[in-house]
Amino acid sequence: MDKKKPKILVIGSANMDMVIRTDHFPVPGETIMGGEFSLIPGGKGANQAVAAARLGGDVCFITQLGKDLFGDRNLENFKREGIDTSLITQNPDQPSGVALITVDNSGENTIIVAPGANHTLSEAEISSASKAFQQADIILVQLEIKLPVVVEACQKAYGLGKRVILNPAPAMDLPESLFRFLYLIVPNETEAEFLTGIKVIGEASAYQAASRLRNMGVQRIIITMGALGAFLFTDSFQGIIPTTTVEAIDTTAAGDTFCGALAVALGTGKNIQDAVVFALKAATLSVQRFGAQTSIPYLEEL
Repeated sequence: MDKKKPKILVIGSANMDMVIRTDHFPVPGETIMGGEFSLIPGGKGANQAVAAARLGGDVCFITQLGKDLFGDRNLENFKREGIDTSLITQNPDQPSGVALITVDNSGENTIIVAPGANHTLSEAEISSASKAFQQADIILVQLEIKLPVVVEACQKAYGLGKRVILNPAPAMDLPESLFRFLYLIVPNETEAEFLTGIKVIGEASAYQAASRLRNMGVQRIIITMGALGAFLFTDSFQGIIPTTTVEAIDTTAAGDTFCGALAVALGTGKNIQDAVVFALKAATLSVQRFGAQTSIPYLEEL
C-alpha cells in the first residue's frame, strides 16, 4: 500500500448486532436453546467503514444513529477506529438500528434487521456533504438505507466524476437510472440472481449474470462467490479470481470486509484485479473469526 492514505467516503447503515450461536436454525414454531450471546457493532455501512479504516483508508462515514445507548456506543467505536464522524447524526426520535443474528456450527448465519434511525437518513444529509464527496477517492454505498438516499449519493458522486462502488445488499429492485452512475457493482451470488434473474452457481452462470448487469449500464462487475472467490467482469478480464480455502467459523461481514478492502486498494491506485486479490485476502481472514466488526482484519495482518 502507498504511504498516502486514500480517502474513502462510506454512506450507509450502522447497527448493533445481537448474536446467538446455535447448533442449528429453528424452524417456525420451534424454540431451541442457543449458546454464546454477543453484542457486536455491525451494519453494512459501519462494517465497510471499519474495514476500510483498518485496512489503510482515511475514512469518512455518513450514517444516522439513535440518541441511545447503542448509538453512543457505535459513535465511540467509530472514533476509536479513527473514522471521521463529523457527518454522523443522532436522531432523538428513532432507536438505533439493530440486527438479530443466529450463527450455526458451519458458520452460516440468518439475520433480521430493524433499521430504526438508518431509515431516517435523508437526501438532505447527502446534499450537505459536498466537501466530503469532493475530497473522496472512492465512495462506497450499500442498501440498508432508503433507496432515494442511495440514488442521490450515487448521482452526486457521478456528477463530480468520482468512482462509486455499490454493494447491492440486501437485494432489492433498483431503478435502471442508478446503474450508469456506478463505477463498480459488487453483488454476491444471491444478489446477482435477484438483479438479473440468472442463478449464479459457477463461472459460466456468473459470466451470464455479469453480462446482463453490464447491459444494464454498469461498466465493471464483481460477483463475490464465497469459497470460490470472486468473478470479475471488465473490458479486459472476465473470470473467477480464486481465494484460499479455509474453515469458516462465521461468514458475517465477510462481504463487507471485501468491499471495504476493495475500496482502499482501488483508492491507492491498484488495478482492479490486484484490488480483488487484496479484498479476497481480507475476507478470507474475516471468516475465520466470530462476529461482524470483531472479525475484520488490520492491514498488517495481510
